[in-house]
Amino acid sequence: MTFFRTSAVGTAGAMVATSAAAYVFSQLLRNCIAVIAPDLARELSISAAELGILASSYFFAFAAMQLPLGIAIDRWGPKACMIACAGVVVASCLLFAVAPNPAVLIAARILMGAGTSCYLMAPLALYARRFPPERFASLAGLQMAVGSIGTLLATAPLAVAASAIGWRSSFVVIGAGMALMGLLLAVFVHEPPLPDGAKHGEVKHRETLAESVAGIRAAARMRSVGCLFVIHFVTHASFVLFVGLWGGPYLTHVYGYGLTQRGTLLLIPALTQIIGLFVFGFADRLFGAYKPGVTIGAVSSALLFGVVAIAGRLPSGLLPVWLALFGFCLAYTSLMIAHGKSLFPPHLVGRGMTLLNMGSMGGAFIVQSLSGFVIGLFAAPEGVYPLDAYRTVFALQGLILLAAVAVYRSARDPLTEGRSA
Repeated sequence: MTFFRTSAVGTAGAMVATSAAAYVFSQLLRNCIAVIAPDLARELSISAAELGILASSYFFAFAAMQLPLGIAIDRWGPKACMIACAGVVVASCLLFAVAPNPAVLIAARILMGAGTSCYLMAPLALYARRFPPERFASLAGLQMAVGSIGTLLATAPLAVAASAIGWRSSFVVIGAGMALMGLLLAVFVHEPPLPDGAKHGEVKHRETLAESVAGIRAAARMRSVGCLFVIHFVTHASFVLFVGLWGGPYLTHVYGYGLTQRGTLLLIPALTQIIGLFVFGFADRLFGAYKPGVTIGAVSSALLFGVVAIAGRLPSGLLPVWLALFGFCLAYTSLMIAHGKSLFPPHLVGRGMTLLNMGSMGGAFIVQSLSGFVIGLFAAPEGVYPLDAYRTVFALQGLILLAAVAVYRSARDPLTEGRSA
């Protein structure tokens, strides 16, 4: 009996480890533009607006895939989705590597967004069905923390690789790594049975497409989902606005840092986000509720945007501190996801969580796109954007984040409801 228990733990551990490792590639490709943005702009003559579209097109595709993905997860299972998407990611990396102009780069980014769209929601759907509910927030934090290694790789390591072999060859290497990951997913991911014991392949015979779509509408109508959608809409957008796009140009144009220096500095918020994901992953147990931890993280993040918007150029000694706090405070996403998951019954978890994730990715798309147009309103002699352009974008994002917190505060919290009962 001990052997079988140990074997079961090992199988579950391998599943979690492999699923989390796949999410590394999602985060790497999501945040890869900031470090190489000045080089892309110089080599292919990309404007600020085009740069915003290039970065945000990933999120547009990612968001557009969420509702079909939710149906696919519930109908055919997370494993099939992850393996199929791996092939799309490989193709997108190769296309990005050979792109001769911004249009092809954007097409590759769209494929990247579509291909990586499943590597958070599909594993979380597995965890929701495989593990007890009280462990979900911790597993969500673990998934996101391990995945954030990809954010780390998108900073200093990508800068070093781009400097050594060029950004094009770097994406060939990433594509090869994703091909290997697809094989590992096929071997190590084993899906638990559906709650009623049916196999995923049988779901399509029980539930029509129209019924699946109706399930999405049912998830969207559930109480407080709108409030969670709003906070999802602005939270991830706040992180990728800086770490995924404008942090690199800001550090170059305002501070004069080169490729490896800006890569090293952007590594700081990526590292502290990993620490924060573990910390916030336990905040629901500390407070006995979801909302306090999310509120503290969101308000702190908004204040940090305000600091850099007012100060503009931080003293060199304080810049690393700000970067560290920025990454840590925005790590409340793991707790926010757990709050969202708690609102849905088991049969709607896949669709409900992908609906919220659509808000996260849609928000990132809109914020990055609009920020490019805002920065483009300022004169940029020799392609260098002025400090006031960055201050404006950061101030706007801080205000948007505060407004979202105000909406979120009215959401129901199942943990406190259970305690009061």
